[in-house]
Amino acid sequence: MSSTVPTLDQSVGASVDQRRVPRLGGFNTTLFGLELRRMLRNKRTLFFTLLFPPALLFAFGSGSDMNESVGHGNVSAYIMVSMALYGAAITTAVAGSSVALERAVGWSRQLRLTPLHPMAYIATKALCALALGALAVGAVNVAGIAQGNADMSVARWVACAVLALLCSSVFAALGLFVGYVVPGENAMQVLGPGLAVLAFLGNVFIPISEGTVMWHVASLTPMFGVAEISRAPLTGELPWYAVVNALVWVSVFVAGAAWRMSKDTGRV
Repeated sequence: MSSTVPTLDQSVGASVDQRRVPRLGGFNTTLFGLELRRMLRNKRTLFFTLLFPPALLFAFGSGSDMNESVGHGNVSAYIMVSMALYGAAITTAVAGSSVALERAVGWSRQLRLTPLHPMAYIATKALCALALGALAVGAVNVAGIAQGNADMSVARWVACAVLALLCSSVFAALGLFVGYVVPGENAMQVLGPGLAVLAFLGNVFIPISEGTVMWHVASLTPMFGVAEISRAPLTGELPWYAVVNALVWVSVFVAGAAWRMSKDTGRV
């Protein structure tokens, strides 16, 4: 009577098979749903998603010049699109930066012990951020309808809303990058004031005269390009440099997040 004892190589091979990365790196709708529900239970997230952006619209969108013509609409519509972009940018950045807290409490380390691929985890966080960004854009547009001043066609209205959401992916990447660089709750303390400054420089809150020194400085900042793209259906203009600006910054933030993530996962 004989028995077969597994060799070391066979044991290692079996262990590798058990840890083999699943389909799509482990990304699935269950994980996405859990992450989204967890974010929606955060009161601060809900504030920045549903209350803060419409409040900004009512603050900036009231005045005697709201009915003045701008492109294919009016000033009120211009401000509404700008506030929708800013609201989505804050929301997606906050959602992306949540990785900082997860790293602080050790949740990210626990996930790295599972077959879940790091890129599947990042993709899940990014999609959750965009889902929350869609809520922010929707809240601002509902507030714009309630305000009753915005004037542009339905097609342009929808196009601006979709572009604002897509452009907010730049700030989801920024949030992820900051979340991997700045520890714990300090991430939001950096992002909050930082995004406000970028919005002022990016021609979102206050129009900057084209050709001035300030305009040339503003055209190099992350909010400038996406603001021009989001308002393009309304203004009827899409400068090439705005597209280049957005592509460069999203590439920088994605590369930075991937770099910091690789450093972070390298510790395990």
